Amino acid sequence: MTAVKERRRAGKKGGNGRVVLSRRRYERLLEDLHDLAVVAERRNEPSISLEDIKKRLRKRGRL
Repeated sequence: MTAVKERRRAGKKGGNGRVVLSRRRYERLLEDLHDLAVVAERRNEPSISLEDIKKRLRKRGRL
């Protein structure tokens, strides 16, 4: 995950204001959010063991 370093700007009345992020950091946060959404969608899918993955890769000539 990306650590957020931001600049805060207070609102006119001293309350909550804005957070200013660089475009690069914003895009990284969007990617992290997307990754978390994919994890949540796939939470109930069955796991595949490392040995099964290795077998599949060997069969395809990639390992």
